[in-house]
Amino acid sequence: MPQTILVLDFGSQYTQVIARRIREQNVYSQVLAYNSSMQVIKAANPVGIILSGGPASVLTKGAPLPDKKIFSLGIPVLGICYGLQLMGKELGGDVKKCDRREYGRSELRIQKAGKLFKGLPKKLTVWNSHGDAIVKMPKGFQAVACTENSQFSAIEDTSKMFYGLQFHPEVEHSQLGVEVIKNFLFTICKCKADWDMGDFIETAVQQIRDQVGNKRVILGLSGGVDSSVAAALIDRAIGKQLTSIFVDNGLLRLNEREEVIKLFNDHIPGKLRVAKAGKLFLNKLSGVSDPERKRKIIGKTFIQVFDKEVKSLGEVDFLAQGTLYPDVIESVPIGGNPAALIKSHHNVGGLPQKMKLKLLEPLRELFKDEVRLLGKKLGLPDYVINRHPFPGPGLGVRVIGDLTNKRLSILKQADAIFIHELRRSNWYGKLWQAFCVFLPVRSVGVMGDERTYENVICLRAVTSSDAMTADWAKLPDALLRKVSSRIINEVKGANRVVYDVSSKPPSTIEWE
Repeated sequence: MPQTILVLDFGSQYTQVIARRIREQNVYSQVLAYNSSMQVIKAANPVGIILSGGPASVLTKGAPLPDKKIFSLGIPVLGICYGLQLMGKELGGDVKKCDRREYGRSELRIQKAGKLFKGLPKKLTVWNSHGDAIVKMPKGFQAVACTENSQFSAIEDTSKMFYGLQFHPEVEHSQLGVEVIKNFLFTICKCKADWDMGDFIETAVQQIRDQVGNKRVILGLSGGVDSSVAAALIDRAIGKQLTSIFVDNGLLRLNEREEVIKLFNDHIPGKLRVAKAGKLFLNKLSGVSDPERKRKIIGKTFIQVFDKEVKSLGEVDFLAQGTLYPDVIESVPIGGNPAALIKSHHNVGGLPQKMKLKLLEPLRELFKDEVRLLGKKLGLPDYVINRHPFPGPGLGVRVIGDLTNKRLSILKQADAIFIHELRRSNWYGKLWQAFCVFLPVRSVGVMGDERTYENVICLRAVTSSDAMTADWAKLPDALLRKVSSRIINEVKGANRVVYDVSSKPPSTIEWE
C-alpha cells in the first residue's frame, strides 16, 4: 500500500489542486472532509496531513474545525491559508482580521530556509487570498517568512513537525510553490515516490466493488474522454453488472451517434443501449434562452429518459457518471462547500435531486489530464483519450439563446469544419478545447453581388492544463482564414466568423 498524505478540506476551490500537486510527485493523496472522525483518519494511516484553505474565518462562530487530536498523531501537519490560521488559533496563538487584506501576488521574503524552503531563493512571488492573519504565534513556533502585510506568512514548530503557510503554494501563480510542496513531502514527511495511476486503478476498482456489491449499474455514455474512461474502469471492476446508455439528445455534433456506437463496439466491453430522444429534448427546450434553465431542463429530461431505460432493464441501483473535479467545484451550491456557484453541470447540478438512482462517480477527484493518463492505462485508443472535452448539455449551451433545428444544423456544420481543419493542421492536439458557438445576432454580408443578412459563428480555442485556468490559443492567421472561408462558403446561414480572445478567468471556457 503506498504512503498516504491526507488533505482535510475546509471548502477551498484549491483543495483538489493540492491533492493533484501531491499525486504529480508520485505520492498518494486522499481528500477527506474537515470534520472526518479520528477513526477514519487513522484508518488511512497517513504519513502527513495538509489543512486546506477555505472561505470561512476562524474568528466566526461555527467556523469549520477538525478533530483537535490530529495534532497529537505525531506526524507532520501543514496548514495552508485558512489551515494556517486554524492551526495558530487552535494551538494557542492569536488571529485577527487584517488591516489590509492580501489578495493576489505579493513578495515573500524568506528569513530562514528551514525544511520548507530548502534550496529556494530568498525572495519568491506568491499568491495570497486571505482577510485574517496570525498576529501572535503559538508557543514553540517561529516565523520563517513574511510579506509586506503579514509578518507570519510562514511559520514552523520543527519539534512537533507543524508548518503553516499564509499563501497558496499549490496554484500556478506561486513561484516555486511545487518545490515547497515537494519539500513537505520528501524532506519533512519522508515520502517515497511509489504511487502511479496503476495504483489508482487498483484502488478505484476495489472501491467500486465495495460500493456496488452485486447491484447493477447504468452509465451515461457520451463517447467523450470522461464517460469512456469511466465505462472502461467500471467494466473492469464489475463487468456485466454495467449497462452503458447513449442518449441522443438532439444536441450532438455532426455524425456523433454513429461514431460513439463504433467506438464502444470496438474498444469498450459490455452492453450498450442507444436512446433516441432528440425530439423530446428539443420540445422541452423550445423558447428557452436562459443558460441555467437550459442546463436544468436538459438534466431533468436526461433523468426522464434514464428512468424509462431503467424500467426496461429491470432492477438497477446506480447511475455512473464521468464527473471530474473541475465540474464539482464549479457546480457546488452555496450552503454546501462554500465555493460560489459558477455554473451547474449536466453531470452535477441537474441530476441528484429527483434521481431515483444512487450516483457512482469514480473520476470525481481527478483532473482531465489525469483521466487521459488513466484511459491510456486502461488501454483506450489515443483518438479517444485526446478528444477535447464536450459539455454534458452538448450544443444546447453552444447555441446562445433559443434552440432551433436550423440553428443547431448551422452550428454542427461549422463546428465540423473547424475541428477538421484543426486536425489537418496538427493543431487539435495542442489545444485543450476548441469549438464553435452560434451567436443570436445577424449581420449584413455580400455573396455573389447579393446582400445577405445571416448568422455569426464564433470560434473558441483555448490552451490549459486542467481547465481551472485557460488562455485563448494564438492560432495561425492562415488557419483562421481557412476556417472562416470554409464556414462562410459551405455553411448556408452563416456569413460572418469571429474569434474569441478571452481567458479564464475572468471568462469561462464555455459561453453558457
